[in-house]
Amino acid sequence: MDVRARVGRNLQRLRRDRELTQEELAHKAEIHQTYLSGVEVGKRNPSILVLDRIVKALGVDISQLFER
Repeated sequence: MDVRARVGRNLQRLRRDRELTQEELAHKAEIHQTYLSGVEVGKRNPSILVLDRIVKALGVDISQLFER
């Protein structure tokens, strides 16, 4: 599996586990909802800084995005 797809699936699972919409998470992470959507479907290649903002908004360790 492509790393972008893995990150996207894990991100979507973590977001849903916290019962957050894409819009809510995007607001917390200070990124655009459309960009977040692209990350979740594996079409965007986010920088490490963007991933850091997302995981801080989720309250998780960044390593959780890369788990198999």
